[in-house]
Amino acid sequence: MSYDDVEIEDMEWNDELNAFTYPCPCGDLFQITKAELQLGEEIARCPSCSLYITVIYNQEDFMGKGSDSSKKIEQAGGRAIA
Repeated sequence: MSYDDVEIEDMEWNDELNAFTYPCPCGDLFQITKAELQLGEEIARCPSCSLYITVIYNQEDFMGKGSDSSKKIEQAGGRAIA
């Protein structure tokens, strides 16, 4: 069972990890990449513990390079926005 359901808008883009991240209770970060989102993946995992979250997002927003979603994220300073 997922630790939590998190909207993509509540996650932050991390250039170093090249992934969307969200704080994990263990102190690390849940992570999911754009490539995983494009494939329809909705589970962001923490690399330091066994917890994972379900990411709520519209897969169509992540299809193709230069998508509107990518532009919105860049304009928001790396933070996902609706």
